[in-house]
Amino acid sequence: MTAAKSSRHALGQVILLAAGLVVLTLISATSVYLVNKAREDAGSALHSMEVENEISLAQLEMRRAESAQRGFLLTQHPDFRSAFERAASHIPSSFERLKALTVDNPHHQQRLKEMIPQANQRIQQLRHSIDLALANRHDEIVEIARQEAGRDAMGQIRDLGSEMRAEEDRVFAERTASADASQSLSASITSIGSGLVVVFAGLSIFLVRRSSRARDVAEAQLRDNNLNLESTVEQRTSDLREANDEIQRFAYIVSHDLRSPLVNIMGFTSELEELRGDIFRRIADLRQPGGLPPPAEDPAAAVEPVLDEPDKQLSQDFTEALGFIKSSIAKMDRLISAILSLNREGRREFHPAAIAMRDLIENIASTVAHQAAEADAQIRVEPLPDIVSDRLAVEQIFSNLIDNALKYLKSDRPGDIAIRGRRKLGFTIFEVTDNGRGIDPKDHQRIFDLFRRAGPQDRPGQGIGLAHARTLVRRLGGTMSVSSELHTGSTFTVTLPTAWAGVDQDKQS
Repeated sequence: MTAAKSSRHALGQVILLAAGLVVLTLISATSVYLVNKAREDAGSALHSMEVENEISLAQLEMRRAESAQRGFLLTQHPDFRSAFERAASHIPSSFERLKALTVDNPHHQQRLKEMIPQANQRIQQLRHSIDLALANRHDEIVEIARQEAGRDAMGQIRDLGSEMRAEEDRVFAERTASADASQSLSASITSIGSGLVVVFAGLSIFLVRRSSRARDVAEAQLRDNNLNLESTVEQRTSDLREANDEIQRFAYIVSHDLRSPLVNIMGFTSELEELRGDIFRRIADLRQPGGLPPPAEDPAAAVEPVLDEPDKQLSQDFTEALGFIKSSIAKMDRLISAILSLNREGRREFHPAAIAMRDLIENIASTVAHQAAEADAQIRVEPLPDIVSDRLAVEQIFSNLIDNALKYLKSDRPGDIAIRGRRKLGFTIFEVTDNGRGIDPKDHQRIFDLFRRAGPQDRPGQGIGLAHARTLVRRLGGTMSVSSELHTGSTFTVTLPTAWAGVDQDKQS
């Protein structure tokens, strides 16, 4: 599976899970809303039932009071009077509860405004009849009964109560229907949500199983690739090791074989120099009258011949050419010696040892104290962390850096060279900073190449030191870099393992 395809699958899984979360959240919120609405509708329906019950209770109390009044008029028994008083006392409180229950219904409130005065009037009529009976004024009671005014009042009360019940039945039907609809919709949403949960669960299981299979395939491929990589790395390592050994042998053979003809050239150059003197003396003698004088017994004691201007110019050109040849031979000899030194250093085995870095740098500074005094420069060694590494290699690295810092100082200002260090993540970072003439950024890599130099070539050197130092740093498992601008000085940064385990990086490769 390619990286792009894996990314698409991962993005699809994230989108699917996000969609499932959103859907489940919406379903949960909708279900909660519908459940609350169904509860509210059920409460409203229950409220309607309470209103109807209270209407019926008020009418029932009115009928009880009327029945108790009739019973007392017929029997004069005091229990009927007590029953009347109880019923009459319950009627006001019943109407008050009814008013409280229907405070949000203007229709009911209007009916109650009509019903309550009539009920109070009817109770007063009934009580007046009882009082007449107690006074034995039966004729007046008969007259009141004949007029049937009370029956009309009770009929109006019943009618008003019926209207209120009819209205409440209508409201109850609406609220019941709304509650049923909310419950049905809640059940549907819950069912749909359950179905979607099952669908998302199935998709998740499918995606997890597919990802698991893809992961197993990727792990199998990774194991195969690791096996192939290990064998490939081992083969390449062996090839590189043989190549390094071959390069070292080649460098040794070349440098050794070059030295033999170079010695011959140096010898013949010396003979040419002697012949040059003999030739130009003979030319000078031939120019004199009388022919050639007898040769001197000691050529070294012979005086420089007096030559004509053309012969003198030729002698100077000959001498200059010999000087160029000798200078080139000396340079080639130094380069061959450097190659041999690098070859011997490359074959040297490194051994880790505890190094007190400040002591080591101060010893190096003391060896170049004379050059520093001549250059009017100071070398500041700050507190440095100790490391475990190859002592000789570390000494060569920092000797080269400090020597270069002294070599390329500017003459128009006092030199200042600082060496500092710090630890970070198992490595120790050393910085060698100077205020010299600096290095052009385009030459930052060039200065680490073998036999390559940057800037004006007004200082002695073969372009080997930094290349050698960087090779040593790499063999010790570290890195080396430079930060510099022209005329602003340079900072060479050397990063080495704090506790080197003795694994030679070049030997490994």
